[in-house]
Amino acid sequence: MTQRQRLATISLQRLHIVLRGVVQGVGFRPFVYRLATELRLSGWVMNSAAGVELEVEGARSQLDRFVQRLPQELPTHATIHQMETSAIAPIGDTTFEIRASLHGKKRAIILPDLATCPECLREVLDPDNRRYRYPFTTCTHCGPRFSIVQTLPYDRPSTTMQGFRMCAQCQLEYDNPLDRRFHAQPNACPVCGPHLEGWSAHGAVLATHEAALQLAAKAIRQGNIVAVKGLGGFHLMADSRNGTAVQRLRQVKQRKAKPFALMYPSLNQIRAHCCVSAQEELLLRSPMAPIVLLQRRPHTADGPHEAVAPDNPNLGVMLPYTPLHHLLLEELGFPVVATSGNRADEPICTHEHEALERLGNLADLFLVHNRPIAHPIDDSIVRVMVGRVSVLRRARGYAPLPIPIPAATHHQPESQILAVGAHLKSAIAFSLKDRVFVSQHIGDLDTRPAVEALQHAIASFESLYELRPTAIACDAHPDYQSTRVAQALGQQLSIPVIPVQHHHAHILAAMAEHQLTGSVLGIAWDGSGYGLDGSIWGSEILHIRDLSVQRVAHLRPFPLLGGNAAIKEPRRSAIGLLYEVFGNDVFDRQDLAPIHACSIQELRIFRSMLNQGLNTPATSSMGRLFDAIASLTGLLQYTQFEGQAAMAIESAIAQPNSDTAYTFAMQSGPGAIDIMDWKPMVTQILEDMVLHIPISQIATKFHNTLVHLIVHMAQQIGEHRVVLSGGCFQNKYLLERTIQSLTAHGMEVHWPQTIPSNDGGIALGQIMAVLRMQPGGA
Repeated sequence: MTQRQRLATISLQRLHIVLRGVVQGVGFRPFVYRLATELRLSGWVMNSAAGVELEVEGARSQLDRFVQRLPQELPTHATIHQMETSAIAPIGDTTFEIRASLHGKKRAIILPDLATCPECLREVLDPDNRRYRYPFTTCTHCGPRFSIVQTLPYDRPSTTMQGFRMCAQCQLEYDNPLDRRFHAQPNACPVCGPHLEGWSAHGAVLATHEAALQLAAKAIRQGNIVAVKGLGGFHLMADSRNGTAVQRLRQVKQRKAKPFALMYPSLNQIRAHCCVSAQEELLLRSPMAPIVLLQRRPHTADGPHEAVAPDNPNLGVMLPYTPLHHLLLEELGFPVVATSGNRADEPICTHEHEALERLGNLADLFLVHNRPIAHPIDDSIVRVMVGRVSVLRRARGYAPLPIPIPAATHHQPESQILAVGAHLKSAIAFSLKDRVFVSQHIGDLDTRPAVEALQHAIASFESLYELRPTAIACDAHPDYQSTRVAQALGQQLSIPVIPVQHHHAHILAAMAEHQLTGSVLGIAWDGSGYGLDGSIWGSEILHIRDLSVQRVAHLRPFPLLGGNAAIKEPRRSAIGLLYEVFGNDVFDRQDLAPIHACSIQELRIFRSMLNQGLNTPATSSMGRLFDAIASLTGLLQYTQFEGQAAMAIESAIAQPNSDTAYTFAMQSGPGAIDIMDWKPMVTQILEDMVLHIPISQIATKFHNTLVHLIVHMAQQIGEHRVVLSGGCFQNKYLLERTIQSLTAHGMEVHWPQTIPSNDGGIALGQIMAVLRMQPGGA
């Protein structure tokens, strides 16, 4: 440096800034470039494996303005979690530049995949634009992120776009800091980017580019099933108005009754078929673009066929979220079934040749493209409850954004804990410094391909973040596939495998989401969870205080006739419940719906099983109580999917303003645990049925009874903060009435919103349990 340069730097100062958070893939570096050049600051900015790193040099007043404006004027999808600023010696540079990425310890946050932004959509629909009708149009504001990233930092060579060399025009956009496509890693156009192909069910190429899209649209119009490769995997699509097509899709997918998701061309069409609040409209049009559960309007013309969601008052709907979907739905002009491209209980297909093998006899046509998918990701599902958004399935648009570890949770920052979740609605999680990253929804682990998908997710995150787990957390159930995967991996890595009680994990996950520490009263209600006594729990009231957890109350247990067989036959839960009330006399009561639903031979077998205690494990599951009441009231005796019985009871409610309820008795159990006795309620339900009280009133009173029970227990324990979690709280009526009642009694209520209340949140809770076990944990 010359003497003149040295004198010039005396009045200058220089700052080194490290930013962590959602700062990659969101146009952050061009934003910093524009802000710095506007303020006439010199220096540089670059992506690092931890986030974004930069240096700025200039007059003190301008540096102060830069530091003040930086967090206030962030790009749309950016979030700063941590900003470290330090003063360093000025060096006298005169320009500001964007440098190549710096590799190092990987802690950067990957942005989820985002729906097409308005600017890109306008280009796709503009005949004068070079990207007119191009299905893979994207920019730094939208498009694939997590689904294409292979390693960090998030640069094009680290994504599945590495095989597409940009044309001169795309390269100009990519290199221009003032262009919204500056360093948009999936940037492409019809000249240089991915393209569509239409394949037969045998893999023959029938059409390419625009002709492939038109071929798919024609096939759907004709009542065929089309497998469409999208952002994070395949959809199976069919005309939702065509009952024959929908029923055929149910048959080939082996999905007899579970509702199908719908994709609509426009918000106006959704309004014609569903009730849409302002908040639900914002969700549908948001960058996350999830499936939103909406109340359907009755008797709508030209609406989806009843077979889309049989006997269900709600529809799960979404808007197109990629240019491909926009173009296809615009061409069709009507809503389509858009269900995950998989067989029952298998993971979603992501590769076109894999799809041919697994979906070849399900779909009539395949609309595919040649942009590889690095991480499979389903559509997220959300529901507005209590005026808040509750995520029921956390996937596209939400995963894998992390949850901060509560500040008062003293843990070892360098420990890396892997959690493998439960058996149903599987998701994994891992701790990294001061955050927990929760994966996308993986699914139920009932098949070998599903278990392999779990193992692949673990390997993917280990590779992406260069993880070296120091411990593995799993469910306490010894026979869960996730537990077995954890044990095998723990043995392979020679690290401890720590089982965590299922319902404890439910409450800790909700506490982590809301950054709660200290004591709470946790209400964890679901279908089942392995209890510390080896029985099937599921109605847990837990008092959590610092490092301790105490089970303070649960339902009176009843025999689960046939064990797991009862999950798909609510009549079995009901007969077990009634056996506790009437003994063997129940088998002579043909006036009772669950008894009437059995043959004479079945009743003989069931009586013998209950009398001898054969395959009739005790359960205190709230989910099985819902099943039993659904059977008892004649709503259904068999289910085709998890939660169907509970949904039937919730759907039966027709008196939302009623506060009438049944009686619940309390008993004292071993170890001063309160037993919530359902017997008075069951006998009163039977009396109402003899009096021909409408099922709608019985369903309302049943739900209100549960609400009163929760309020009673909360008052008895005397804990001010109450946390609600578990699959039963996906029930809108139960959740809303419980929160209203607890709040009216002066209590502070928390429930899962960004993390599912079902088993999709278990992995987060497992990690929090292990962190609390560490020295100084709280």
